Amino acid sequence: MVLGMSQAAVSAGETIAIKLWEGVAPGSEKFTGQEVIEERGDAKLSNTWVTGVSEPTLTINVPPGQHRTGTGIVICPGGGYGGLALEKEGVEVARWLAELGITTFVLKYRHGGGVHRHPVPLSDIQRAVRLVRSQAAQWGVEPDKLGVLGFSAGGHLASSVGTHFDAGDKKATDPVEQQSCRPDFLMLIYPVISMDASITHGGSLENLLGKTPDPNLVELMSNDLQVTDQTPPTFIAHAGDDEAVPVENALRFYRALVAHKVPAELHVFAEGGHGFGMRQPGPVEEWPTLLANWLKSRKLVN
Repeated sequence: MVLGMSQAAVSAGETIAIKLWEGVAPGSEKFTGQEVIEERGDAKLSNTWVTGVSEPTLTINVPPGQHRTGTGIVICPGGGYGGLALEKEGVEVARWLAELGITTFVLKYRHGGGVHRHPVPLSDIQRAVRLVRSQAAQWGVEPDKLGVLGFSAGGHLASSVGTHFDAGDKKATDPVEQQSCRPDFLMLIYPVISMDASITHGGSLENLLGKTPDPNLVELMSNDLQVTDQTPPTFIAHAGDDEAVPVENALRFYRALVAHKVPAELHVFAEGGHGFGMRQPGPVEEWPTLLANWLKSRKLVN
């Protein structure tokens, strides 16, 4: 069941979903499709795929109080901006982070092109960060320990909110909109970063910006070109043999972070392909351990 924001109290160990927006989400007024949930896995391993989202939500998981670190992470599943790998790159990752004492927020964001092209997905992640900050105390999160983790196209969305943020509108009547949408840290796993046709993921580009996007928009949403010294500290993991999203995406973002003296850590695995999540055996399965160590080094987990 999806609850409104006014019903957002969450007990430790409980998982609930809440709406990002009251009423119709801005930008979805003319959307005529419907949400579809498809199970692509099997009885042993779920692989839920979601399309047609028009009511974006956050699914919240608050760890027990004695285990809680005060850190919160919004998780953006991938799917080429055409759908969402909600289980593999959302729910499953949230369960692991909760074991580290992190309060998690799985974002079911709008996608699929059409009326849900840019800036609609960006508006959802910005709203999600603002919403968590506005109710941080009741969810056991310290407002300056809020990060965003994204996979594939969800990595593009995460890097977007890390490079396209604002301090909030202090005059807004909605208290959520008064909050900053700048994350305190980013974690990008096999991310789409650039909209440069030579290295981007074609489906992500078309779904987000259309078939013939304005070159200025391509530059704007190539997030390596938008890095500043205010971009949050970032952890990146990618595989060198990724044929869907070339590793050059990660390399460009990392180089931009270094150029602007933003703390950054990059791990490139020789093998792993694309979409490995937390399920692929071999060296690439070490990325969660490496991320946990990075979070510890930044005093975000114990």
